[in-house]
Amino acid sequence: MTGDALAITAFGGGHGLAASLSALRRITAHLTAVVTVGDDGGSSGRLRAELGALPMGDLRMALAALAGTDGWSTTWTDLFQHRFGGDGPLAGHAVGNLVLTALAERAGSPVAALDLAASLLGVDGRVLPLSCDGIDIVADVTGLGAGSGAIADIGAGTGTGTGTGTGTGTGTDRPVDSVEPGKSVEVRGQAAVATTPGRVEGVRLVPAAPAACGAALAAAEAADWIVLGPGSLYTSVLPHLLVPDMRAAITGSRARRVMVLNLVAQPGETAGYTPEAHLHALATHVPGLRLDVVIADPAAVDDPEPLARAAADLGGRLHLSSVRAADEPALHDPERLAAAFRAVFAPGSQADVGRAAVPVPPRPVDERSWRDRGAACVDPSGVGCSTTGGRGHRIPSGECKE
Repeated sequence: MTGDALAITAFGGGHGLAASLSALRRITAHLTAVVTVGDDGGSSGRLRAELGALPMGDLRMALAALAGTDGWSTTWTDLFQHRFGGDGPLAGHAVGNLVLTALAERAGSPVAALDLAASLLGVDGRVLPLSCDGIDIVADVTGLGAGSGAIADIGAGTGTGTGTGTGTGTGTDRPVDSVEPGKSVEVRGQAAVATTPGRVEGVRLVPAAPAACGAALAAAEAADWIVLGPGSLYTSVLPHLLVPDMRAAITGSRARRVMVLNLVAQPGETAGYTPEAHLHALATHVPGLRLDVVIADPAAVDDPEPLARAAADLGGRLHLSSVRAADEPALHDPERLAAAFRAVFAPGSQADVGRAAVPVPPRPVDERSWRDRGAACVDPSGVGCSTTGGRGHRIPSGECKE
């Protein structure tokens, strides 16, 4: 399939996902964004703590990246992106986060809320959460020593799901100055993991097996291409692959898979990582994951040979293409990234080499097909919310990133 006929599902969060969506919308009209729900900082974190709501920051950013360009759509998009100033209770909140939270409360479903907002903003495509339930990101970090000023959550934090996304933690916070040098400590929460001064050795989710959004699972199954990254490795990309249902959907999909590498290392989270180190971390956390293509900017790759070998270890090939913005070398340029995607997606490209033609079952026409094949938790909006959840719909909790 080519052009507008390509079905593409992009996974990520924050500014990285917004960058890929801004490029992909230039290529296809059949585009779905699946957004991580692991944030606990900023406006999103406050809404999570105060209301037990699904933090909407990354979801809002994805909607804005896919919003229409007519006057009505741009007016609403600008409003959704507006942040209150001052130092009062609303300071720092994005209007869109509040509106999406209110829509989810009224509709009883984050999926329905996002679809309503997409109509308001003239979104070309669809934006979905990774899960309708809350997810915490927990990292094992070394190198937290005296003078770092960081706070570690020592001990296992536990949560109690109440159907409203609320929970309680039993971890003990203490300054890392008291941590033995070289000792691995647990750092909990997206905001803390993203800014840790130590080295992340591995990440996991709490709960360990959250239910994936059924509509997002269907999008992974129906895709021609699955796009991972760019974005924060441990807090935007890997969480999708740590949700068991979604990992199975991504690794088992007939879709081809492309990974877009960051242009620079993320301060704290992946400081000092080489490009190939990102792929090694991916392989370590997700055994059995196969990629078809890895896209990297040549200016961000000192030596392409180790990166090409790391891509080959995952079953893929390296595609070097200048994708950075001319005036902002740490940011992807939408037009350049779109050109790289077109080259990779083109029929007869090297991504097709070695792939046997095998019969595939018909794709579901819509998300109801997924639900009818066994999704247990039914979202009030009419789509399957999970393949593993309990009876009925659970009010969402969770996180995003803004």
